[in-house]
Amino acid sequence: MSTISDTKHCLCGSDLSYADCCQRYHSGAAQAPSAEALMRSRFSAYAMRNVDYLLVSWDVAKRPAEIDFSKETAQWQHLQIINCKKGGIQDSKGIVEFKAFYTQDGDEFFMHEISRFVKNGQRWLYLDGIVKSVSKVGLQNQTGRNAACACGSGLKFKRCCGK
Repeated sequence: MSTISDTKHCLCGSDLSYADCCQRYHSGAAQAPSAEALMRSRFSAYAMRNVDYLLVSWDVAKRPAEIDFSKETAQWQHLQIINCKKGGIQDSKGIVEFKAFYTQDGDEFFMHEISRFVKNGQRWLYLDGIVKSVSKVGLQNQTGRNAACACGSGLKFKRCCGK
């Protein structure tokens, strides 16, 4: 499992340090209070290859027996939350739409997914997801820092993937 500095920004995109963000969920010191918080913590766990957390945060009805990262070559970079439906403190279900950005073999890509979450007691769990698309991100020198970002966010490259 990879580790990151406790003072470095968390990979989930919250702009908090890892110690003030996902580390508390990964360590079991706290439970993710919403479907979005669980999605963010699962992204950072995936990026760090934290198999134990991924499995324990997955609903038992859909959870695989194991996760094998031995052939994984992607380096997960950051997460962009697009939309959340329900998934709050009073809800029992939630949906989180996101784009997860990664590099592989020197190229930049993103995966666009819609994930479903369920609440079991006070604990949010990942149920399943549908990948909408996987696309290559345009190169910075082709788009320019002030051009629209190729990921489709609607932001300028310098405010999105070029950050």
